[in-house]
Amino acid sequence: MSDENGTNGTPSTAEGSAAPAGPRPEPLRFFGTSWVDHGRGYAVRRAGLAVGALLTAAVACLVLFIAYEGLRIAAVSGFVTVLMGVMFAICSAVAFRNTWTGFSRRPDPDRQASLRGLLSIGFVGSLLAYSLRCLTEAPGEALHRAEYDRARDLYARRTTRRSGNPSKKKRRGRA
Repeated sequence: MSDENGTNGTPSTAEGSAAPAGPRPEPLRFFGTSWVDHGRGYAVRRAGLAVGALLTAAVACLVLFIAYEGLRIAAVSGFVTVLMGVMFAICSAVAFRNTWTGFSRRPDPDRQASLRGLLSIGFVGSLLAYSLRCLTEAPGEALHRAEYDRARDLYARRTTRRSGNPSKKKRRGRA
């Protein structure tokens, strides 16, 4: 679990409240905490986001096609036209890869800052990665689930109490 929400994995509720003790799941964009138990319209949201991201990518490709046609109408050299196509293809591939790996591990903030321009040019790749990930899970669910399970295990280990008196424990190997 990340410490971005300031709770450090424990709820900040008053004594006597009905909130469960222990770490709380971090909400995902568009899903909230429904990814924990796959309730509250989780499947419908996943399907809707997959279709929405795919439609947005299609509209973005149409806009890029119009820009490409504008270059053709302006009668720029063939080199510039090819260079623009290759640039968008490479940037989209890098954006796809970066977005896809960001679903399984936390991205490095410095690397994200240095790739910001490249990722904004290759936004179609990010939209396609988001759409494809929605077909299997909520984007980032595996990462958040692993962090949440790890935080729950740590909390359970911290709060379990020893049973028995340790001074009366039988020693092994001694006669």
